[in-house]
Amino acid sequence: MKPVHAAQFRLRGTENDTYLQLNPNPNTAAPASDVPLTPSVWKKLIAEYQKPSLPKAIWQIVNTLVPYAATWALIYWSLSVSYWLTAGFIVLLGLLTVRTFIIFHDCCHGSFFESQRACQIVGYITGMLTFTPYGQWRWEHNVHHASSGHLDKRGTGDVWMMTIREYLEASRWKRFAYRLARNPFILFCIGPLYLFLIWQRFPNSNVSEKDRRSAHWMNLGIALMTVGMSFIFGFWTYLLLVVCVMFVAGGAGVWMFYVQHQYEGVYWERADEWDYTAAALQGSSFYKLPRILQWFTGNIGFHHIHHLSPRIANYNLERCHNEISIFQQVKPITLLGSLKSLGYRFWDEDRQEMVGYKGLREFIRRQQAQPTA
Repeated sequence: MKPVHAAQFRLRGTENDTYLQLNPNPNTAAPASDVPLTPSVWKKLIAEYQKPSLPKAIWQIVNTLVPYAATWALIYWSLSVSYWLTAGFIVLLGLLTVRTFIIFHDCCHGSFFESQRACQIVGYITGMLTFTPYGQWRWEHNVHHASSGHLDKRGTGDVWMMTIREYLEASRWKRFAYRLARNPFILFCIGPLYLFLIWQRFPNSNVSEKDRRSAHWMNLGIALMTVGMSFIFGFWTYLLLVVCVMFVAGGAGVWMFYVQHQYEGVYWERADEWDYTAAALQGSSFYKLPRILQWFTGNIGFHHIHHLSPRIANYNLERCHNEISIFQQVKPITLLGSLKSLGYRFWDEDRQEMVGYKGLREFIRRQQAQPTA
């Protein structure tokens, strides 16, 4: 498919429409025209990239799970050589676990293979390796996609986020819990371990009976894997290794998810203003990472495209971005620039921006300065 040329586009257009300003012939000086970037428009643009590729899928499994298994073997060898060497392999295995999770993630969307049966089989295997129940997580993540950027539908499959007014109206205990949950140490260190190793062992009462059973089957698979690996490493050694690996993988994974929806210029709207296209392109970041980190994170930094169409497999995301220029106009977030997101705590509905505790104090001062009726 030839690249689609676009002069510019607006994410927040008149009457909630998203507009793409297209020049019908980029080689001439002909005036551009505003074209609504409706689903019918962008679905035609991305149709080619939604087609799964069996060779690419198989190659990604090979270049991910073979190094994953080899790294476990290296960890076993290194335990009798040097714990520092073991620590290095643990970090490598943690990063490979992130890449494994992206395969699992794509299988949950049904985008990794054309065969949904193949997606389910690989999804269960990679879910076991990443301690994540396939059916249950698929349901929660699909809810996240349907409600991303929607202030009235927060709460499932996303990071807990309150508006300033919600926070000020909350009880003292809820404020404390929120501050604790948004603390970087809890959010990126303790929280991921609890999420992957403990929380996801329990079925979600909101999901279907079939998905609840999938959580039980996943727990059985994890138990069998633990028994097998304990024969090799010993139970306590294996448990310690798993905790260390998931500390790296879970922290990196939660950070990626956090930055993809908590950044400067992010989109959040109430029901009457919310727009799916705008929520995808402005409510999900383009996280431009160094090449090696892009590989380990399975191209998920192209999150604006992924949210526009979860049916695009991760191995097609970069090509889609490079060949359709409207996606290139989404301002990227760099690794260094993303650190600013650590300070965000609330959504300021008045100013339509993410703010930290300083923004909270400024909001309170603005409210106090307003004349009372």
